[in-house]
Amino acid sequence: MFSNHFELSFPADIQNLSLVENAIEGLAEQGTIPDTVFGNVMVACTEATLNAIHHGSSDDASKSVKLRVEIQDDELNIYVHDDGDGFDHENLPDPTQPENIEKASGRGIFIIRNLADELEFLENGSSIKMTFSLNVPVVAEA
Repeated sequence: MFSNHFELSFPADIQNLSLVENAIEGLAEQGTIPDTVFGNVMVACTEATLNAIHHGSSDDASKSVKLRVEIQDDELNIYVHDDGDGFDHENLPDPTQPENIEKASGRGIFIIRNLADELEFLENGSSIKMTFSLNVPVVAEA
């Protein structure tokens, strides 16, 4: 049982997405994120960061994106915050509906909702909290 956290802050530039990817990979290399949830965490974090850069900060590198990671016992909480005004997260179009299937955007939140164990919208949607369980059942070998 341990508690740990770290934060990253960077300009809202797509080239800085690698900072987030490297941070998540580092947690996996330390053994903090089990292999069974690593893919979910990586994809959800990159989607959230892309949304913060593109939608929240309008690709404006003078604005910043913040990533905060908190690890407590068997839970990983990841916060992504942008400098935007937020958005109406209650009325997002369903990307699986026929009228939305071919749209170029609108899948990020849907993906995050399906990968994270919990998703919360904070500060009118300019921040999100993704929660992932790190308590992975051990499968006995036969």
